[in-house]
Amino acid sequence: MERLQSSVVRTPPNSTVVQRRSKSYRQSYRSCLGAPSRLGLTPGLTARRLNSSRRALKSHVITEKVNPEHLALLVKTEWRLSYVTPLHQFRHTQLKRYSRQLSAFIAAEKQQGVAMEVEGSQSGFRVSFSVVQGLAATDDDAETVLIQIYSTPVFARQDEPQKSVWSGWLTCINGNPEYLQSLPKGFTCLPLFGGSGAEVLTSLVKSWFQRTFDCCFGPLEINHTSLQWLAALWTNCHTESNLQHLKMIWTLPVVPPLQVTYTVNPQDAWELWMSVRKDRLERTEEEAEAGSIDIEEVVRFVQGLKSHFYRHFRLDLSAGNLNQVSTTLGSAKSSGKIKISNSRYMITTLTLLTECALLKMPI
Repeated sequence: MERLQSSVVRTPPNSTVVQRRSKSYRQSYRSCLGAPSRLGLTPGLTARRLNSSRRALKSHVITEKVNPEHLALLVKTEWRLSYVTPLHQFRHTQLKRYSRQLSAFIAAEKQQGVAMEVEGSQSGFRVSFSVVQGLAATDDDAETVLIQIYSTPVFARQDEPQKSVWSGWLTCINGNPEYLQSLPKGFTCLPLFGGSGAEVLTSLVKSWFQRTFDCCFGPLEINHTSLQWLAALWTNCHTESNLQHLKMIWTLPVVPPLQVTYTVNPQDAWELWMSVRKDRLERTEEEAEAGSIDIEEVVRFVQGLKSHFYRHFRLDLSAGNLNQVSTTLGSAKSSGKIKISNSRYMITTLTLLTECALLKMPI
């Protein structure tokens, strides 16, 4: 595949303009759950599984590459995640046009009586699409797109600036190259979507994308295994960035359900993690330099934490579900909410979440 030169905006080369697909093709593609997909030989969701080994979290200094305003928004907000199927005929060069179109779409929906339950009464909405440069990790990754919706309260002063009432983004960080390069021409893959704001605006944004780019959205839960990965990866960063705490919330299947909040001293968590890693670190120099972590280490680490809890409280967390993990680097909830609190580890965290989103894609 021909490699692109760096540019202001970047859409991967498999997104060249082609004749629009037939209506039946688009309808088939939109039926993500259960119906066959024209993008592959298997129906519904992909049969792939989360990688069993990955590189340890690496610190990336992105403050010099990413717009400070964009970065501040990305790291201070809790986002609700969704997966998105590839966008048909999406162009990074057309973001101003998309801004006008989505603004008009929201205005039309409001005129038709859609209740806009946002903070206070609003006189109107303005949409802004922009590119977040500096996050794409490979030539196959499309540039991240940020969407912001602004509004002016009905009784605002004439010189009062518009207020941001909703934000969202679509991204692909270190996307699976085999999958990305297998997409038909005319499709752009930005599989990970995060939104923050009124649910009605989230629904309208998704509806507009589905109508405009023949895609579909679905909820992206962060499952038990992914939460364990984040707990291990974040703990591995303790010497570089003090975790201050490792907090996990478990739900046990009793009546009524029992929620257990388990907070671990960061140094204790680090020492347990290093004891798990010891055998691997003592292997060949090549493996040690690669800094890879495998799922067996993650499982042993979490099992060690559960065993410690059982010794003190005689409560077996293995019978329950891990619902939340949080440190000073970020927090993640099984319901699909994520907050990244340290920009240095944003790339690797989004890489894991991109992988989770791609697992929902047709193959």
